Amino acid sequence: MNYLAHLFLAKPNADSHFGNLLGDFGGNKHLGQLPLAVQQGLANHYLVDKFTDSHPAVKAAKQYFSTTRKRFAGIAIDVLFDHFLIKHWHQFHHQPFTHFKQQSYQLLNERITDMPSRMQYVVTRITQHDWFKEYETVNGIGLALDNIAKRIRFANNFAGAVEDIEQHYQPLEAVFLDFFPQLIHHVEKQAIEC
Repeated sequence: MNYLAHLFLAKPNADSHFGNLLGDFGGNKHLGQLPLAVQQGLANHYLVDKFTDSHPAVKAAKQYFSTTRKRFAGIAIDVLFDHFLIKHWHQFHHQPFTHFKQQSYQLLNERITDMPSRMQYVVTRITQHDWFKEYETVNGIGLALDNIAKRIRFANNFAGAVEDIEQHYQPLEAVFLDFFPQLIHHVEKQAIEC
């Protein structure tokens, strides 16, 4: 899952938000020096990723990406699922998305000085440039994925992944709507964070 989904599945406090994103920034390297609440958030991050990556519907969704992009389909699906989460927000959360987003940005900024430098950089960009606003549209998702393609350290054909998304938008949305409630249930059942 991508950043927004991890924050959605976090508890509404700064330690949980920090921990639930830390998994994308070498979280286990920092484990010993972290407060328990951050460690629990990090464990929740890994629980979410493991469930997502092993889920049959998510694995099957990779078929909707061209053979030249299939290697990076998991990344595209993660980002696209943030788009679908925003689109269907009212089904999953009682709080308006704009309020949730602003609260999450504030909570992340409360712990920014404790984050690894790469995470500080990304969180600053997320909060100052309102990345989640970009995720509201398919064009915004396309731009985000093309920016990811530029950061991959070797030649790749990932740019233009939005073409595959546009072509298969409805079945990909159906996968999300089937999968995401299962993920929420799994996180609630495991109850890693108190």
